[in-house]
Amino acid sequence: MWAVQAEPSARLDVLFATGAHLTGLLAGYGILVMLFLMARVPAVEHGVGADRLARTHALGGRYVLSLCAAHALLALCGYAAHADTDLLHATLDLLGYPGLAVATAGTALLAAVGVTSARALRRRVRHETWRAVHLLTYLGAALAFAHQLAGPDVAGGVLSLGLWSLLHATVAVLLVWYRVVVPVRQALRHSLRVIGVRDEGPGVVSVVVQGIGVDELRAEPGQFFRWRFLRRRLWHTALPFSLSAPVRDDTLRITVKAAGDHTRRIRRLRPGTRVLATGPFGALTAHRRTRRKVLLLAGGVGITPMRALFETLPGGPGDLTLLYRAGSAEQLVLREELEAIARTRQAGLHYLLGRSDASFDPLAPQALRNLIPDLADHDVYLCGPPGMSAAATTALVRAGVPEDRIHAECFTF
Repeated sequence: MWAVQAEPSARLDVLFATGAHLTGLLAGYGILVMLFLMARVPAVEHGVGADRLARTHALGGRYVLSLCAAHALLALCGYAAHADTDLLHATLDLLGYPGLAVATAGTALLAAVGVTSARALRRRVRHETWRAVHLLTYLGAALAFAHQLAGPDVAGGVLSLGLWSLLHATVAVLLVWYRVVVPVRQALRHSLRVIGVRDEGPGVVSVVVQGIGVDELRAEPGQFFRWRFLRRRLWHTALPFSLSAPVRDDTLRITVKAAGDHTRRIRRLRPGTRVLATGPFGALTAHRRTRRKVLLLAGGVGITPMRALFETLPGGPGDLTLLYRAGSAEQLVLREELEAIARTRQAGLHYLLGRSDASFDPLAPQALRNLIPDLADHDVYLCGPPGMSAAATTALVRAGVPEDRIHAECFTF
């Protein structure tokens, strides 16, 4: 599309304009890709993994914002060179055009989303606030699309206009279908409600949800849903929580650690609360297994999907081992259940306790080999906080486990 419209010339204003067209088209296409990655298409999330999609989305967002900035700067320089004026007067002149004012507003919205998603600021912003600002992406994308329709690259031909419009329509339909229609349809079909809330430890609770025909969801151990509890101050936010037990008797169970306002309110849920659950998502399932022996390595509340896998992964005596990393014994969650499963299945269970800055690292390669001498022959399922997951992956590779046999999902809020 860009090449068809490009005008070969050595004039400075034309060179700037040509660069502006290319970066603008790339930015517009990049926005579509970012929205598609977060459309929650089950085939994509199951095949790639929701955590990997989220990281790709975050990295791609930086490129898109850089392309938007480059597009604006090149267009401004091109106009200033063509009109033989300075950048300030060129900016004021361009903002007088309605189409460019719309583009500026869209870029500002996307920039606001990018700023609140920056790692340094993200830690200081409540998750609910971040999600509210992130919704501006849709408005920013719509304004960007309106601006693109006024440019020669898209509107210059019937084929290009039709193709560009079809791409946007496809992504819009996927977003509406999987983020709005599917959750509502599942809520009406399965009528999910909270039937119990149980304390599991300091700041940790398990929530049991029951519905009609829950087996139809085909949720597998290791997967997660995005949960929305329909009560005051909770209904507006959906967060991903893994199943902490296999589906049985039309019930689903999640185990949640208080990490923000939303998760702290979950412990005050009452039986009968209606629930919207979208999913299941995630690729950390038995389908990834390639070896007879399996090591499950969990850190903190990352024990929840590991506990479900610990109970259900096929295996004989000695085939399964669970390592549970925590700061202290008081921080262990679902301990009685884990020990009962280990006894019943004759599986290995080890608690790796202690502060992460201690002189002895329980996740060091030699320490792992001492616990599991044939570690290199195992598949490894890993779930925990980002720092712990990164350190564990490095240690496992150094201990001889091929990286393609380390199956991990990592979420942080």
